[in-house]
Amino acid sequence: MAALATSDFARKEIESRRFQQIIGNSPALQSVLEQVELVGPTDSTVLVLGETGTGKELIARAVHNVSARCGRPFIKLNCAAIPFHLLESELFGHEIGAFTGAIAQRIGRFEAAHTGTLFLDEIGDIPLGLQAKLLRVLQGQEFERLGSTVTRRVDVRVVAATNQVLAALVAEKRFRMDLYYRLNVFPIAIPPLRQRVEDIPLLATHFVEKYAARMSKQTPAISEDGMTALIRHPWPGNIRELQNFIERAVILTKGDALHIPPLRSRIMSTPEPMTLQDAEMDHILKALEESNWVVGGKNGAAARLGLARTTLISKMQKIGLSRDKAHRSLRCAGSIEGTA
Repeated sequence: MAALATSDFARKEIESRRFQQIIGNSPALQSVLEQVELVGPTDSTVLVLGETGTGKELIARAVHNVSARCGRPFIKLNCAAIPFHLLESELFGHEIGAFTGAIAQRIGRFEAAHTGTLFLDEIGDIPLGLQAKLLRVLQGQEFERLGSTVTRRVDVRVVAATNQVLAALVAEKRFRMDLYYRLNVFPIAIPPLRQRVEDIPLLATHFVEKYAARMSKQTPAISEDGMTALIRHPWPGNIRELQNFIERAVILTKGDALHIPPLRSRIMSTPEPMTLQDAEMDHILKALEESNWVVGGKNGAAARLGLARTTLISKMQKIGLSRDKAHRSLRCAGSIEGTA
């Protein structure tokens, strides 16, 4: 029995190192991590999809951590942050005199990532004229620096990410179809925060502790009403928005309880249309809160929704709504190391 406990402890330690800074135990997030475990040990190209602020870079790093390349370079490049005339040099490097201002030789990100992983964020923003060269590297693992005729070979695993719909860009002739299929070998879609609401207590508590420590403040508690407000907010900016909101809340807090600024005023004026699944989740959550999480009975949430008790329980299990789970997440948050 002791050996079994030790083995379980060792497994959890390994998982914590593999998924550093990823917080959450929702079914939606666990599904993503299962996909990471499946594709990580291979050398296949991975395409991480998700809205802004969902933690695409952390998932890319997790893919690297569970691969045989762990411990080797993990190089990242935000393709949208580099001007077009410099992006080719950033990717492939250049020789002296390759262009005006090239006064020194420079290696690119592909060379820097040799034997490791290259994370290309915002891949949908790569200019069409550069996409053919990127495709060549993905297919043959070879390229030339700008200003050089020497072909160089590298051993690089590519993980790309985007918040755009690449198939739509292909249809608009703004993204090469062959490059799209080469990148889309193993897509991983990260759910928005509104689809993993049970992770919000974990994330919020972690951020409160993080910023309270950074500001040398006593860690304030999150009231039940405050947590309910955080859970019900749609967070169109996802985890990044929640993180920034909590930082502001900690700054404003003067007592033992976290000061929660008004949330409704922070919702974007033109939010994304709510999906049918999101609307159903919000409707069920509202009924549960109004009935104090009583499911059955004349005044229970099922009666309020016009559903059979068993039907509502089935729907709650499907979308991961559980008051007990949220409370357990809140108590365990202090043991979590980071955030997705």
